[in-house]
Amino acid sequence: MYLYNLTLSRATGIQCAAYGNFSGAKAQELLVSRGKVLELLRPNESGKLQTVLTHEVFGCIRSLAVFRMTGAPTDHILVGSDSGRIVLLKYNKERNAFQKVHQETYGKSGCRRVVPGQFVAVDPKGRACMIAAVEKQKFVYILNRDPQANVTISSPLEAHKSHNLVFSVCGLDCGFDNPIFAAIELDYSDADQDPTGEAASVAQKHLTFYELDLGLNTVVRKWSDPVDNGANLLIAVPGGADGPGGVLVCADNFIIYKNQDHAEIRAVIPRRNDLAGDRSVLIVSYATHKKKAYSFFLVQSEYGDIYKVTLEYDGDVVREVKIKYFDTLPPAVSICVLKTGFLFTAAEFGNHALYQFVGTGEDEDDVESSSSTLVQTEDGYQAVFFDPRPLKNLLLIDEVTSLMPITDLKVANLLNEEIPQLYAACGRGPRSTLALLRPGMTVMELAVSPLPGQPTAVWTLKRSITDEFDTFIVVSFVNATLVFSIGEEVKETNESGFLGTVPTLHAQLLSDSSMLQIYPGGLRHIRPDRRINEWKVPGRRTIKCAASNERQVAISLQGTEIIYFELDQMGQLLEIEKKEMSEDVSAMDIAPIPEGRQRCRFLAVGSYDQSMRIISLDPGDNLKILSTQALPSNPESVLMLYSSSSGSEGNAEGGLFLHTGLSNGILMRTEVDRVNGALSDTRSRFLGTRSPKLFTTSVRGQRSMLALSSRPWLGFSDQGRFNITPLSYEALDHAAGFASDQCPEGFVAVVKGTLRILAVDNVGETFNTSVCRLRYTPRKLLVHPGYKTLIVAEADHAAIPLAEREDLAGGLPEGQVPTGLEFDEDAAAIEEQFGARRGQPGQWAAALRVVNPADLGTLFVTELDNNETIISMCLAPLGASEPFLVVGTAQKLTYFPTDCEAAYLRVYKFVDTGRRLELVHKTPVDGGLPGALCAFKDRLLSGLGATLRIYELGKKKLLRKCEYKKLPHHIMSISVSGSRIYVGDAQESFHYLKYIKSENLLYIFADDQAPRYLTTTLPLDYDTMAGADKFGNVFVTRLAPELSAQVEEDPTGGRMAATSGKLNGAPHKLEDIVQFHVGDTITSLQRAAMQPGGQEVIIYSTVSGSIGALYPFNSRDEVDFFSHLEMHMRQDHAPLCGRDHLAFRSAYFPVKDVIDGDLCSQFASIPAAKQKSIAESMESTVGQVLKKLEDIRNAII
Repeated sequence: MYLYNLTLSRATGIQCAAYGNFSGAKAQELLVSRGKVLELLRPNESGKLQTVLTHEVFGCIRSLAVFRMTGAPTDHILVGSDSGRIVLLKYNKERNAFQKVHQETYGKSGCRRVVPGQFVAVDPKGRACMIAAVEKQKFVYILNRDPQANVTISSPLEAHKSHNLVFSVCGLDCGFDNPIFAAIELDYSDADQDPTGEAASVAQKHLTFYELDLGLNTVVRKWSDPVDNGANLLIAVPGGADGPGGVLVCADNFIIYKNQDHAEIRAVIPRRNDLAGDRSVLIVSYATHKKKAYSFFLVQSEYGDIYKVTLEYDGDVVREVKIKYFDTLPPAVSICVLKTGFLFTAAEFGNHALYQFVGTGEDEDDVESSSSTLVQTEDGYQAVFFDPRPLKNLLLIDEVTSLMPITDLKVANLLNEEIPQLYAACGRGPRSTLALLRPGMTVMELAVSPLPGQPTAVWTLKRSITDEFDTFIVVSFVNATLVFSIGEEVKETNESGFLGTVPTLHAQLLSDSSMLQIYPGGLRHIRPDRRINEWKVPGRRTIKCAASNERQVAISLQGTEIIYFELDQMGQLLEIEKKEMSEDVSAMDIAPIPEGRQRCRFLAVGSYDQSMRIISLDPGDNLKILSTQALPSNPESVLMLYSSSSGSEGNAEGGLFLHTGLSNGILMRTEVDRVNGALSDTRSRFLGTRSPKLFTTSVRGQRSMLALSSRPWLGFSDQGRFNITPLSYEALDHAAGFASDQCPEGFVAVVKGTLRILAVDNVGETFNTSVCRLRYTPRKLLVHPGYKTLIVAEADHAAIPLAEREDLAGGLPEGQVPTGLEFDEDAAAIEEQFGARRGQPGQWAAALRVVNPADLGTLFVTELDNNETIISMCLAPLGASEPFLVVGTAQKLTYFPTDCEAAYLRVYKFVDTGRRLELVHKTPVDGGLPGALCAFKDRLLSGLGATLRIYELGKKKLLRKCEYKKLPHHIMSISVSGSRIYVGDAQESFHYLKYIKSENLLYIFADDQAPRYLTTTLPLDYDTMAGADKFGNVFVTRLAPELSAQVEEDPTGGRMAATSGKLNGAPHKLEDIVQFHVGDTITSLQRAAMQPGGQEVIIYSTVSGSIGALYPFNSRDEVDFFSHLEMHMRQDHAPLCGRDHLAFRSAYFPVKDVIDGDLCSQFASIPAAKQKSIAESMESTVGQVLKKLEDIRNAII
């Protein structure tokens, strides 16, 4: 088995974020790390965040820092990763790519506690940087520039100290004095030597300053001072001419200002009124807003409260530290303040957000604490309290969807669509959601207007060629044409000059700002001064189809004649040539005029003889046919597009591509040679049951394709690759690109007697997402195949059950349970902002929910009583005609060690046609937590701790029938095929068991060779299982066919062999046939065909919110081709952050029989010279390689 790994949707969670100016001096941009993906974001004019660049680094990004050399216009990026190398990057605006400036090796690869990379800090003047490990090692590098102004880096200077733990590092602002780096350190050398533990209890954290002497080229420990033992974060204070310098130390309940030769200034952090006294307030993220006259800090606590910190100082002496409550947002891993007045928050869980400042926290009513009013009592320092309030200083502008974490995923076609849907359980606590993901992009309806009749076509026109936005919408009917003007509202107008009594075949704005209307009887040329020129069709013939650009027009008359017109210098439309074709013309198109040219050289003509011809429009060629392409079906629509790999539309270096929509629903894409018009490199894709109609629209400022078949598709260039992605919208009849002030890039469409203005929301995303809120963190997800509903198990620790929520029970009769917050959008939004009320340790709240997949509406929800939480669930017939829902619960569950007061198996039956659940009975069980459940021959298999047990359904409880107690640790999954049982252990991988019914006996006949901490499993066939572990590895393991046959043919069923196992294990061992390191913990594995009639693939989801696929190859030729491509990419395109690709994919086990499609896909974005070199070494062409990559992606989704 050979698999092709491809990430379908990149991780949505963010680990760290940084603000900078990467593409220009005034550019406002954000750099975010999504685990192993580096991404550049930029807010547009309307405040929506757009993805500029996404790059997979094939490594774990642990830290990011942004720095700027003195006098430089843009920022550079310093990356700390698991590569054991320090990497400096810059953004190349021309190529839209990150460019590696420097890479220096300093240690081993991997996330090790003594290898630097966890912390990075830079001198604010860009002269030096420090990269530190969690323990012992710190390196300082001097940054400089050579005569060509390129950044150079020195040899590393060591600042090591053994037996030393580091909690935070920052670079102090010292002006142009020697750079100083600060670190919070803890020396554990005494604790390491003291077995009593007394030394550990009195260990003291220190704030240490390291000075880099630029003259002597050395690093010295300049100053060290004891600091609060709760210190966890350092914030550099502006220094030099901008402030007093020094650092703010964030500790439990306090923010402390410290500097060398300066007294400690301490202020208490305000805390919520309802916060328990034993809980401290810890700062988790911060942002600095620095101006010459004024600077402040925004810090966020672990509860989401944001505080504004300011300093009162005279010269270098700080007099007072003030901490003022600012606003409350969901907790974030990073917050960034943009100089344009925006605040970006990278949320721990749930959607990330962009806010606009509408206030700077100057309101006197807000609670403020100060170092000058600090009061010390017998119990410590007196606390300052506040009540969180709705947003006052911030206004939500945009949200970036995040699925992190995906706790479970199911793939099923519950809505009877062409392709299955993905249902993901996401989020945590009050930010929990159930997400429905459909392949395709989201379409937003901006306006819908009824039309008088059934429209046949639509176009948009600007008033002038220099206008940015469209002015007119032209709608054609069977016997008339309506023109609408676009303003504050869309209304009918007569000022366009269009003939309204005839249907329109084509409309175009010409280069002199005149408008052209083509109708069956002729051409109507409306000059800018509103003079009208008419060209009538000779005889009784009519125009059948037409094409044009800003200077050229071609029409096809009834019969086989083509007439070609050009716009002259005087603004007259002149007839240039005529040509008789051999067959009737079905479709035609002319590409836009390339920059610096007078005309487009080619006319594409499709005919009813199932052929496509390229005709020369050069003067003197007499419409000569340059090339002909035979097609499998009649062409119905044609569109020519320039590739944008070279950056700008129509650039002479870019390719020209001919897109043809055929009557059988296939779209063909063929490259046109821009010199001789030859057609080559044809690619095809089935779009739907209707013949695709092709139209132009704008995506990211580039001319792109809208293809309308049985569903709409969008074709656009993204980082050198042409993508054709479905839109999640109903079938459209006709469309045209549309641009207005409110919708700069949209399209207008007609369908079912209506005119619709639409826009694509998430360009570049593979899936569009719709969500419904949940009450608690989703733990498990089930699909009921009969009723086509979803069952969601939710549970939260230290949460208050709904029946005990006093804040929600106000005004309700005693004993009545309040309605869940998920049904009240306003109340749920407040809970999401402020966080859920916390219960006591060991207290659980859990619920079972039945969801209608069509609208994600809740059909039924019930809370569990008795302080129980849900561990597992399954559907099991248990001898009945309809399956029961069996739920494994634990009462007062605790971890470290894992234990509970009691465990139960609850049996529910479905009533009211699957819309409600009714408890049948509850069975107490012993042996451990019910970690896994599975239906087995009208019985129930349950994994209780390390015990595998079989139950039967009784009238009052489940009846124990058989058990097996020799499994190693904890059963986390059970699968069944025939009489075989496949058990996944939480620490010891797979065990294959067999059940002998006649003897009522369970025994193990095979197990895995390697211990694996499994997170999810998937049965593939009778002998094969796929699994994933918590370290980010996915694998497929198989029992050898001869051993499988031996077990089946053994008259004892292998029972005797099971008693003589190898090394206390099973007699037979499983073989790993596939090994691959994904780089993120996989939470679910599913089998599904994501194409109509397509091949089954393995779909996986991860904790970080990414979704990927493992595609099985069909032929050895494909395996050889992609293996060689992967090998060349490893050699010629090393990962960005310095990690060796093969070592990364083999992080725990050597990679085996999996080809990395993410690396192969980067072939499209590497320089053309490298592409050509790789293609030649593979005895292929660049076009053929790109076609293979496109075909395999299209085969998956």
